[in-house]
Amino acid sequence: MYSLVYGFYKHMVQKDEFCVLILGLDNAGKTTYLEAAKTKLTKNYSGIHPTKITTTVGLNIGKVDVAGIRLNFWDLGGQNELQSLWDKYYEESHAIIYIVDSSDRERMDESKDIFDKMIASENLKGIPLLVLANKQDIPECMGVREVKPIFNKNSHLIGKRDCMVMPISALTGDGVDEGIRWLVDCIKRNAYLRPPRNQEEM
Repeated sequence: MYSLVYGFYKHMVQKDEFCVLILGLDNAGKTTYLEAAKTKLTKNYSGIHPTKITTTVGLNIGKVDVAGIRLNFWDLGGQNELQSLWDKYYEESHAIIYIVDSSDRERMDESKDIFDKMIASENLKGIPLLVLANKQDIPECMGVREVKPIFNKNSHLIGKRDCMVMPISALTGDGVDEGIRWLVDCIKRNAYLRPPRNQEEM
């Protein structure tokens, strides 16, 4: 009887869990973005000060509850030697946030090449994709009107999945929660294709 009641209670209070990968080149602002997301969407969370954030070597994990679901963010290191490990996480992910340093014009082509290689993976087929033009607080950065056409060049790789390009500043937090709320709607719509992790385990 206890196990039945406990199971019902767990079913009623347990949130559906989805995994979101945060990818992009090193120095794109992925970890700063994750801290901004946790600060914006988690009550009483005081994030790491941006000056204390260092380059990610490996993986940072963060959890945010939003719109009735739990998002598990996996922030993966973007250095060349770590990019080869990204595909180990693709099969378990429900969405991708790809962060672009819009102030670094010299590395834009490199970022685009890595992006194309990533979305060509069969293990990411059909999952929602949010491309964030970060560092909009920096003067002379590239706006969405410049960034979007670059990342849309190989639209056949993107396919029919939900895809959005948005401007943000991870440093100031501008645009962070809007992007996540858009992504949540997409993840919920896509749950028939990639069900929540806790449902997969049942």
